[in-house]
Amino acid sequence: MEHTADQTKGANSQKIIVYSTPTCPYCGMVKQYFDENNVKYTEVDVSRDEKAAEDMVKKSGQMGVPVIDVGGQIVVGFNQAELTRILGLG
Repeated sequence: MEHTADQTKGANSQKIIVYSTPTCPYCGMVKQYFDENNVKYTEVDVSRDEKAAEDMVKKSGQMGVPVIDVGGQIVVGFNQAELTRILGLG
């Protein structure tokens, strides 16, 4: 599912993928953070997409969610400080 909020700052040219599951509270926190900061991202539900889950494990080396791919930079978990730094939202 792609979220198309207008980007007003940071990450304008970076493709962002959030690998998540519906029951993950930290996944919801990541998506809320992006929505509040008008960051466009694509959400991938790895509980329904086995290929995406395999891709996520290849990128991150683990099966836990959320995994956020910001233009090839991988962030595991809801690390707000790291996401703020990468996206230039500070």
